[in-house]
Amino acid sequence: MRFPLWLAAGLAVLGTIGCSGLGGESNAQTAGRGSAAWQQPAAAPLQPVVPPDLPPPTTPAGYAVRDASYPFYMPMQGLRRPANRFFVKCDASQAAGREVYQGNDVASLYGRAEGGMEFVYEARDRAGRPCVYPFAPNLPDIVGNLDGTEYIFRSSIPGERVIFRSGDQWAVLRMRALEMGRARIHFEMRDIELDFPGSIQPMGAVHLETYGGAPPGLFTAVIRRARLFGGKNAIFVPSGETMLYAEDSEITGNVGTAADQEHSTYINGTLVSHFRNARWQGQKGWSNIASGHQLKDKAYLRIYENVTVSNAPGQGPPSAMPLIDATSFGFTWSNNLRIERMAPLQEPREALVDLRSEILYGNPQHYPWPVIATSEWHMPPSALGTLDEVYLSVFFNTEVHSFRKEPYVFALRPWGRGFTPGTATIAGEGLTSRDEQRAVSLAFGTRGTFGKVYSGEGWTYSNPRLADDVLWVADRDAFIRHALGLIRR
Repeated sequence: MRFPLWLAAGLAVLGTIGCSGLGGESNAQTAGRGSAAWQQPAAAPLQPVVPPDLPPPTTPAGYAVRDASYPFYMPMQGLRRPANRFFVKCDASQAAGREVYQGNDVASLYGRAEGGMEFVYEARDRAGRPCVYPFAPNLPDIVGNLDGTEYIFRSSIPGERVIFRSGDQWAVLRMRALEMGRARIHFEMRDIELDFPGSIQPMGAVHLETYGGAPPGLFTAVIRRARLFGGKNAIFVPSGETMLYAEDSEITGNVGTAADQEHSTYINGTLVSHFRNARWQGQKGWSNIASGHQLKDKAYLRIYENVTVSNAPGQGPPSAMPLIDATSFGFTWSNNLRIERMAPLQEPREALVDLRSEILYGNPQHYPWPVIATSEWHMPPSALGTLDEVYLSVFFNTEVHSFRKEPYVFALRPWGRGFTPGTATIAGEGLTSRDEQRAVSLAFGTRGTFGKVYSGEGWTYSNPRLADDVLWVADRDAFIRHALGLIRR
């Protein structure tokens, strides 16, 4: 389904558009160019197939209707209305410096909630201004039977944000469920801004975590119209049976005190990350140490639609690292990705989107095939004829604005041949041959300030003409069904 694009366009253009990267560039020099699957580049780049946009909501009722819709691949049946529902008053909470409730009080739960929770925060103060709550949300522990439970945090007026602002070093909105097993759990946050400039201790300003999940158990998390700042990572989602969907939102940076494993967003070994009409920026850069990424996304399936990723700084100088750090194994489908790079204090790392292969993140069952080179796979002469048998990334209409002419936009890194004993770290990267790689990347209509679309590694193609039987890669929903169907999701 399609949702409205309402976010501002972001920063001003950071560079002059240069080489477009069009013209059929291919780094896979060993591809069988005489085969039926590979032909001369098309006159115009292939365009994605997506459902039509719906008109943007203009009233609270319109937002409420939109909020009842979910991505088609998220099974929403079987969820039940939260057993514990609370309404938080604005002016009284501001005066008390903590939540003051109308009706039911969370204190009645004695710190332990069973059956799901819904927190509704009064959207306006008595003067009609957006309510600013001078603290972080205080949530009870989750206990009992988790199956079918929902945990919802929202403004009382759909489409109008409430703001939580705290300088406390432990400020966080944390959703953590233990002993998940095969349960179906859902989290949702709507029309909420978190402004936590001092929260250097939590792993995320939003921390979404489940333990012990196993298929068909599933944790879905939906974030709508949010603005997030703070934590070691503004969003932190550790590995699990998790699908994360975020739309119409801004992730504006982190405030951690270390240069390692801290990013504007860190998604580590989940099932799906799907972002629409969203902006990432503000990863805390360092002047003399390689720092993190704007979006470190190690989900099995990644969908980016109308997403802007910028190294515009939050606290500290702009980061020098690749703006998106993903994996070469798994699946990525992107349309209208905009990348903005400002000059950092140290030499910028090459690659704006880095598809890496050095660590297996999350449950090995999330992957249908090995993520290291094995004797069971050798790429056929025409890689473009085997797109349903490989890990695949497809990028449509990517736009690059940089302070310099980037050497290249995308890098598909080579695989390794084994694991370091006792770890998920892959050994022997770069020691395998190209035909041992089971990953392909395609880019269509890439434009902006760069020299080449791809680095010189892997099976990569810019603006190839595809045979009719592989045009499904352009269809967003068909791509999602293919990727999730391989792992029976």
